[in-house]
Amino acid sequence: MAKTLLEQLREMTVVVADTGDIQAIETFKPRDATTNPSLITAAAQMPQYQGIVDDTLKGARETLGKDASAAQVATLAFERLAVSFGRKILDVIPGRVSTEVDARLSFDTDASVRVGRELIAMYEAQGVSRERILIKIAATWEGIQAAAILEKEGIHTNLTLLFGLHQAIACAENGITLISPFVGRILDWYKKDTGRDSYAPAEDPGVLSVTEIYNYYKKFGYKTEVMGASFRNVGEIVELAGCDLLTIAPSLLAELQSTEGELVRKLDPANAANAAIEKITIDKATFDRMHAENRMASDKLAEGIEGFTKALESLEGILAARLATLEG
Repeated sequence: MAKTLLEQLREMTVVVADTGDIQAIETFKPRDATTNPSLITAAAQMPQYQGIVDDTLKGARETLGKDASAAQVATLAFERLAVSFGRKILDVIPGRVSTEVDARLSFDTDASVRVGRELIAMYEAQGVSRERILIKIAATWEGIQAAAILEKEGIHTNLTLLFGLHQAIACAENGITLISPFVGRILDWYKKDTGRDSYAPAEDPGVLSVTEIYNYYKKFGYKTEVMGASFRNVGEIVELAGCDLLTIAPSLLAELQSTEGELVRKLDPANAANAAIEKITIDKATFDRMHAENRMASDKLAEGIEGFTKALESLEGILAARLATLEG
């Protein structure tokens, strides 16, 4: 019997579910899962998760007291809700879940470290080992430094909103556990910038970016894992078969599961070992220069932080409104 693309992909790459919907995770049975404010906002509005939301809000109110504002309660509830969904997800996957630090702290190293520690403490208070958690932080210079501090404390991190080789190298040199380069968002930028309607999968700028990062890491023996993220189509996923991990939305997982045909491994450490790649050392000045020179990475990092911030503010608004309903 012919294997589906998803079955073959799992033989060479760790498949991660890019969703906060626990039912979708149960359906596709990934090893790991990742969430962000947008995904948690979507899940929080699903009727089946209303009980989790309500219990989280009541607990946050109890912690902060009756004099705390609805906004303060909603902010605390977001962190706890992220952990609540994370715990539910960990009940149905064997691996790790990524839980995100507030995007508004992306340029504040100390605050990002504090929140990272708080999230781990919440998980550990509920009996979840820190080995099963990745603290997700935007790959700004400040975010990477925060992640480096957390990694030294045995807290594993996932650096997100990653669009350029300079970000990837800085992460690897600081001992980050995992990075999430955003394939589809890179494609979006190039389509808009060039006016092109489409790219063949093998020429997709997002695919080329992740391939470059993967080969660099394997060439120089970095332990940091590469997890391609933010896919727009199955073609991008096929071109990155063999990547350490790929985080994929349920709709694309379904398409992979329903498609048969041979899946060829495209990314391989053996090929990277023979690649002619120049080693680059990244300090803050080099990082800033390379970031400024990369219009796409500059635009998409700023846009991504803004987008996650808006999603978080939207979720806090939803939570504050729900709190008002609960408290009558």
